[in-house]
Amino acid sequence: FALQEGLSLWKALTFFVYGGSGGILASVVALGSVSLFEHTFHLTTEVRLMELLNPNHPLLKRLMLEAPGTYSHSLIVANLAEVAAEEIGANALLARAGAYYHDIGKLRRPQFFIENQVGPNRNVHEHLSPYLSVRVIIGHVRDGLEIARKFRLPREVQGIIQSHHGRSVVRYFYEKALRMSGGNVSRDVFRYPGPLPRTPEEAIVFLADSVEAAVRSMKDPTPRRIEMTVRNIIRAYLEDGQLDESSLTLRDINRVARRFVLFLNGMIHTRVPYPEPVEESVHGKS
Repeated sequence: FALQEGLSLWKALTFFVYGGSGGILASVVALGSVSLFEHTFHLTTEVRLMELLNPNHPLLKRLMLEAPGTYSHSLIVANLAEVAAEEIGANALLARAGAYYHDIGKLRRPQFFIENQVGPNRNVHEHLSPYLSVRVIIGHVRDGLEIARKFRLPREVQGIIQSHHGRSVVRYFYEKALRMSGGNVSRDVFRYPGPLPRTPEEAIVFLADSVEAAVRSMKDPTPRRIEMTVRNIIRAYLEDGQLDESSLTLRDINRVARRFVLFLNGMIHTRVPYPEPVEESVHGKS
């Protein structure tokens, strides 16, 4: 077209180069504007959530290196949260992102959390009073919120971090204090400050976090035991009022529980024992 209008070949090439460059520049500016718009008005788009799921994100890399047990736990919680959110029509991408970052507060003192304690005699809480221990454990929520704000994580993700224990009781240290004192212990001292989970995604991560930890600690996980554990945890939280401010219906909660059970049974299934290789059997008998 340009040559038909009498332009030289050089001018035609220049025309196309400038036209193509302008399109690329416009795309770059548009993408940059979206990012700026997200940060300025605190909007959480799918693009922003996908960025948070990048394993090269500084916080995820720190979790993997400094708190590998917490990192592994967070990945499984993320899988649970995502499938449960899909099941009830909640924001699966937000649930997954929130689960990735829900425990970033443990980066402050990773060795105080059991999933990061490796080898014998590594439990630092054996030498601490239950009152000091519970302050550290409960403090990871506050620490996580501070880290999230420093890294400007979306408000929805911050909400998941802040509410992922609701106002539940740290039962292990509460019961330890009861044994040491003979029963005169304030339950509220061992209770997380909240808030209670409100959005579907907050409630799902709240439940997934407890369910994963409980099933991981089981010595002999069978489908029946897994289902009983999941149901008992959710029932206890309902009775304790932990889901009172959640927008989940009882039908939603039941569907979430079923999805948890299906996923966990698929993950922790009994492996089929393979026969011993013939060569090894022969050499072993010689």
